[in-house]
Amino acid sequence: MSGRSPTAFWRARLGAVRTRRLLEAHLVVVLVCSVVAVSTLLVSYRHTQRAAETLADRQAPAVQGLAATRLAVLRAHWEVQNLVDLGLVDVAGAGETYRAHLSAADQGLSRIGERTDQDLGTVNGLLASYDNSITSAMTLYHDQPVMREHKQEEARSLLLRARVGLVPRLDQLQRQELDRASATATMGWAQRGGWWLAEAALLALALTLLSALFVLRDRCGRDWNPYLLVALVLTVLFAVVPLWAVFTTQHRLDAVRADLREITEASRVSGFGSKLVRRQEGLTGKSEEVRGDLAVAARTGRVYQGAVIGGLLIVVLPAVGLWLRLGNDYWRRR
Repeated sequence: MSGRSPTAFWRARLGAVRTRRLLEAHLVVVLVCSVVAVSTLLVSYRHTQRAAETLADRQAPAVQGLAATRLAVLRAHWEVQNLVDLGLVDVAGAGETYRAHLSAADQGLSRIGERTDQDLGTVNGLLASYDNSITSAMTLYHDQPVMREHKQEEARSLLLRARVGLVPRLDQLQRQELDRASATATMGWAQRGGWWLAEAALLALALTLLSALFVLRDRCGRDWNPYLLVALVLTVLFAVVPLWAVFTTQHRLDAVRADLREITEASRVSGFGSKLVRRQEGLTGKSEEVRGDLAVAARTGRVYQGAVIGGLLIVVLPAVGLWLRLGNDYWRRR
């Protein structure tokens, strides 16, 4: 025992065992905290990223398209009424404006069909029937006032009849799509809980890394472990950067949700006239704001890729650092 007393020898052995067990406990806590923090944070972040992608690709265009379609068919009907009231039905080229709006409504429904799972067959059929009735009134019966009035009334019924008309059905579709978009853009309690859990695990991980660094320095006489130091820096960054990015994104999604609700309410214009025209023109500017917010929100994919790499390093680096130290100082000597 190299001249050492048995008491000193066993005290050294006991101290080494306690230090080894302490480091082993640090290793277990580091592994648990890092895995929980990284997995929970990545899942929560991915949820926000997918919400932004779903809104940008499907739900926001559907809400905007339905609002534009509703205003387009109302504008077409208003243009027809103006032609009749002003006695311009027989004037060549007088019907180009209402045809342009009907065409815009038809194209809008085609684009909406690509972005929603809802059945648009009835709405498309009503729009086609309305188009047929208006076309008959303006062309086939333009010189027969009685038949023309009959076809106009038929078209008005197809457009505005309660519950079964084109506009009420578009209103129902708007409510459904807006509810879906609002649910997608809202951060639920489960996701918020995931972020709280991730941040708590990262805090525990940072404290454990600090404790491990001081144990290695004070009890083992080692310099600062580079693996643990790098892991500590990454843990701090991991706790700040993704959280900042996701709440910036969530702020954009909240703005999109409010804008979509405003777009829907703006399209619920009743009656006809200049107010309808102003609503239709104002829809373009608000839609541009929505697209701008969603474009910014969609950039979160880069942060997510960086978070995946950083998360892997946070799991691996401290485990490797403690494993090597335990292997070199304790496990091999046993």
